[in-house]
Amino acid sequence: MLSDVALMVLGGAFAGGFISGLAGFGTGLVALGIWLHVLAPATAATLVVVCSVASQAQTIPAIWHAIDRARIWLMLAGGLLGVPVGTRLLTHLDPAAFRLGMGVLLLAYSGFMLLSRFRARITWGGRLADGAVGFAGGILGGLAGLSGPLPTVWATLRGWGKDERRGVFQAFNLAVLSAVAVAHAASGLLTAELGRVAVLALPGTLAGTWLGSHAYRRLSDKRFHEVVLRPRLRSHGSANRLRFGWTARWSMRRIMARVTMASDTSGRCS
Repeated sequence: MLSDVALMVLGGAFAGGFISGLAGFGTGLVALGIWLHVLAPATAATLVVVCSVASQAQTIPAIWHAIDRARIWLMLAGGLLGVPVGTRLLTHLDPAAFRLGMGVLLLAYSGFMLLSRFRARITWGGRLADGAVGFAGGILGGLAGLSGPLPTVWATLRGWGKDERRGVFQAFNLAVLSAVAVAHAASGLLTAELGRVAVLALPGTLAGTWLGSHAYRRLSDKRFHEVVLRPRLRSHGSANRLRFGWTARWSMRRIMARVTMASDTSGRCS
């Protein structure tokens, strides 16, 4: 029988994979808040990278037609430059400071996306602003596997459509996180412990991604903006309840219930 720690790793991977399949990113946003309670920060961050690359590679063919190569190249160049900066920070940060910083980042991101009902379109900055956002996203990718939040916020503020947004940040995430995986390997972060938890997490990631990608096809532009982003805060609430004594089996039942509710909601919107 799997231990509670193993079930938390598997459950976090499944939930993160579902959101990634649904949104084109989000493995780390959902899973990291759970994994940091049972894994060391460096292991959790690198596991996010491994599972994110697997999820992105699984779904990128379906969105390939929406990738605007002229738009993404400078953002991607900035992201690749930011990767070694973030990787170096990961190997030097205090674990408690890492957990606190990631918690603040995830809550700030969730709050922004939940409260940003406006549709103001930002047109200033051009490609240089895109490159700066990419650089910051690359740093977060190297640090925690969280290359997606900043490009996602930026794409939302730019007013891009559902497929256009997903094409940009999914291609960005796949390229940047692949570079992060290489950087983490060169830094000695691909450990035996990581291998053990990756074997547990990858099946959950792949299954969740498959379900999420099918739900994505039924979402309208509005529902893509709203439904995709709400699980972030709920996932952190679940992680806190787990921390104070709720079992991982309860978490798995909650995850499956949320998947069912999200699929039903997207079906009604189709």
